[in-house]
Amino acid sequence: MAIRNENESVKTDIQPKSLGRHLGATIRQLRLDHNLTIAAVSERAGISRGMLSKIENSLAATSLETLEQLANALGVTLSKLFQNYNLPRGAAQLVKKGEGMEVVRRGTRVGHTYQLLAYDQGPHKTFEPFLISLEDSGEEFPAFEHPGTEFIHMLEGILEYRVGEETFVLNSGDSLTFQGEIPHRPEALIKTPIKFLAIIHYDSPNQEYSEE
Repeated sequence: MAIRNENESVKTDIQPKSLGRHLGATIRQLRLDHNLTIAAVSERAGISRGMLSKIENSLAATSLETLEQLANALGVTLSKLFQNYNLPRGAAQLVKKGEGMEVVRRGTRVGHTYQLLAYDQGPHKTFEPFLISLEDSGEEFPAFEHPGTEFIHMLEGILEYRVGEETFVLNSGDSLTFQGEIPHRPEALIKTPIKFLAIIHYDSPNQEYSEE
């Protein structure tokens, strides 16, 4: 099998540095996952050991042809080498337990808290997830109305919830979905403490929850 010279690296498809680092790290990890030595992979791919070492350490770019030969030597497809490259960063938001942003809603009082579990989602929100805690069994609630669709999932306690003319008894693990424009509110706190998730999905970016 012919061995290529280390300096014969970049005839086509020069990779930018970030892609070179990604490809090098991916090739090295695949090689280690298969318990293969640099010598074994370089022989299978038809390139020198020095060249493979440079590719793995992102010290040299290489052609698409050579990458395909390396993929074959590692027993994967060429696309596997590019998998997960240039994925958007900051696209996920983690809110740790107890760190949700506490917000005030109409009717909020002691023992009744809203924690917003996702925020800073841009100028127009598509949804708002809340963790709602209720502790005062004698509390009375005003009716809420807002755009979009609301989804409730009970985590703890027993709650009677009114939507329009209907009432529903929600136990831990129960879920309820309804249109936000229908007047709705907790009707009775049957067993406290109560915790439930309330997720409001807006049908359009201009339909944000306002209690003015």
